[in-house]
Amino acid sequence: MRQQSLLAETAGLPIPGADNTTRVVEVHERLCREYGCPARYFHDIDPLSELISSMLSHRTRNQDSAHAFRQLRERFPDWAAVRDASVADVQDAISACTWPEQKAPRLQSVLRDIATRCNGELSLEFLRDWPVEQARQWLERLPGVGPKTSAAVISFSTIRGKALPVDSHHFRVAARIGLIPAGMAVGPSHRILEAQLPAEWDAQQVYDNHQVIMKHGKKICTHQQPRCSACVVLDLCDYGQERIGAAAGPENTLD
Repeated sequence: MRQQSLLAETAGLPIPGADNTTRVVEVHERLCREYGCPARYFHDIDPLSELISSMLSHRTRNQDSAHAFRQLRERFPDWAAVRDASVADVQDAISACTWPEQKAPRLQSVLRDIATRCNGELSLEFLRDWPVEQARQWLERLPGVGPKTSAAVISFSTIRGKALPVDSHHFRVAARIGLIPAGMAVGPSHRILEAQLPAEWDAQQVYDNHQVIMKHGKKICTHQQPRCSACVVLDLCDYGQERIGAAAGPENTLD
């Protein structure tokens, strides 16, 4: 059964745009040629550490969230110590990231919740043996954990599972090339974009898809002043074609 069918049955809702698989594959192959696949995994850390790292990265530059994560690891011997520390000490350790005053108590709340649900143990290694959808549902019951974070834990950690994180760059590119409906929120887009991927893809290919689309969003399809003329998927992008056409002026448009 196709992946989108499984996800649709789980949610009990139809998936708009789930017939975009052919376009998704074409975009994926072109961007892989442009940026290189398979992509190297940038993390080699356990799932609980990846959860903490992902929570720190929200609305934060990669270098700043990485610095905040390193500071936590250096100042505290383990995640139990982070959980039991004062909020002020945790906040000071993660001051490099955005909104440390919000993230510090949230991290501690998540660690307490995990310990409660896992009989005092602070580990997410058990998720390695669970079906991906079940693992993500478990994670998304934690305070402040949504689909992007749950997918990151499954994909980026040493679980190396088959899940598609959608960050702001990925979301922007997908919207512009018509993979998701205009005006859709980021949260629901995870389910749609993941459902469009070929069912036979393995975890590495799903990870590659996120990586190349994210890189394209950073390098070419930027938020402001996208470089549409340099885009290798321009012919598949109505947004880019309209933008270039408008810049060319009426004298260059067709009747």
